[in-house]
Amino acid sequence: MSRFLLRRVLFGVLVLWLVATTVFLLFFAGPADTVARRLAGPRAPIEVINQIRNTLGLDRPLWDQYLSFLGKLLHGDLGVSFISQTPVTTLIAQSLPGTLWLVFGAAVLWMTAGITGGVLSATKPRGLRDRVTTVLVLAGISLPTFVLGMLMIYLALSVFPWSGLQPGPYVSPLWDFAGFLQVMIMPWICLAVVQAAVYVRLTRGSMLDTLGEDYIRTARAKGAPERRVTYRHGLRAALTPVVTQFGVDIGTLLGGVVVTESVFGLQGLGQLMIRSVRNGDLPVIIGAAILASAFIVIANILVDVAYSFLDPRVRLA
Repeated sequence: MSRFLLRRVLFGVLVLWLVATTVFLLFFAGPADTVARRLAGPRAPIEVINQIRNTLGLDRPLWDQYLSFLGKLLHGDLGVSFISQTPVTTLIAQSLPGTLWLVFGAAVLWMTAGITGGVLSATKPRGLRDRVTTVLVLAGISLPTFVLGMLMIYLALSVFPWSGLQPGPYVSPLWDFAGFLQVMIMPWICLAVVQAAVYVRLTRGSMLDTLGEDYIRTARAKGAPERRVTYRHGLRAALTPVVTQFGVDIGTLLGGVVVTESVFGLQGLGQLMIRSVRNGDLPVIIGAAILASAFIVIANILVDVAYSFLDPRVRLA
């Protein structure tokens, strides 16, 4: 296990280095004046362009700039925002908690609903329960996130105002737990509905394949209870593709749940990236891109480790 983790971590570091190098070359490779003008904007005066050149060291050789960029990155220095003159790490630290709570809270809901619905549907295929689940899944997949979000806001504010649910910026549960729940419940449900639909179908298909395996028929022939066959032997092995999808989704969503955050005004990492792209705030864009890549790398490492616990036939190599 330790050797496997070491190899995966080293591979993850290699991926992050490639991402950082690509981002650096994308924004900073080229003549110094061209890069400085792109950072300053098309209407910036020559004084501002010269100041950017001196501040960022764009007049130095490219390899020197690259080594300086990597050195700062290794020390956790992602630079300073061009717009607010605030360290990028500070901006990310302010925006990240809202995204973390949104993703992990919704993940609990969609995994619970998705796995439960998939197992119930697979145990009685082509029955009434399976057909009802299929209809609900198709509705969940077909409904755009922003439409569902706006519908939920309308219902909460106009039809059920007594519920206390409302859209708004993220509130820390340590400061105001009631306010935290008021602004997070609707985004959790909105994100979970769309994701759960995917996990129901994925779990159902994987369970149907697993329940047809030879070792499942052997367990039934030995007289094992059906519940034990389904949940202990079948579900455990069937969760492998589900965990794979979960790792990809978590890693991707932690990089910014743009649509959900925009609809409910959560001011998370996705909103920060939107503002940065609109304002051309490249240090924030670069920092957010590297952070999103780190989330995906970490999620994939955890998924690979989880394989060996879910399916004893899988060996880490």
